[in-house]
Amino acid sequence: MDILERLNSGELYSCRDLPPEMKQQFVETQDLAHLYNQTLPSDSEKREEIIRRLIPDLGEHACIEQPLRLAYGHKLHIGDYFYANFNLTMVNEADIYIGNHVMFAPNVTISTTGHPVHYQLRPRAEQFSLPVRIGDYVWIGANVIILPGVTIGDHSVIGAGSIVTHDIPANVVALGTPCRVIREITGEDLIYDRKGHKALREE
Repeated sequence: MDILERLNSGELYSCRDLPPEMKQQFVETQDLAHLYNQTLPSDSEKREEIIRRLIPDLGEHACIEQPLRLAYGHKLHIGDYFYANFNLTMVNEADIYIGNHVMFAPNVTISTTGHPVHYQLRPRAEQFSLPVRIGDYVWIGANVIILPGVTIGDHSVIGAGSIVTHDIPANVVALGTPCRVIREITGEDLIYDRKGHKALREE
């Protein structure tokens, strides 16, 4: 297994052994992210042009607030109608897949990469990477951290401040450190929000 195959496998590799073209892609991503973050919020055309270069596989009607930090733009795969609030951070040596109509609150961090626990395995910057997958219509609350290899199912809500260490199924509310399922999402959630107020607007 070569190093590029290891990047999505969970097998250990050293970032020092990444091929030159990948190191160049990292630098190019950092340059484009810097340009994006320095663009005036009112300059929507320039913002759109830069973000499309930064994340080639970005769906329609996406909005990502500044600042944005990421490792590799080509390893992001984002669906339509994506919204990310301020300070989204993605450590993505492996791929991140995000579905349609997904919302991120401020300060969300997604890391596809971790390091071995034992110190003797870390002198050469050994690490592992696993893809992260987020389904359609998912809402991620503020200050959530999503760790390597996690899948979050369609329609689910991740409560603010959660650390997601394992898969979360579809159609649930989950929160905590570590994140755990609290309840299913039901038809009642169409009628009342979490404070007991009517969820649907009266036309």
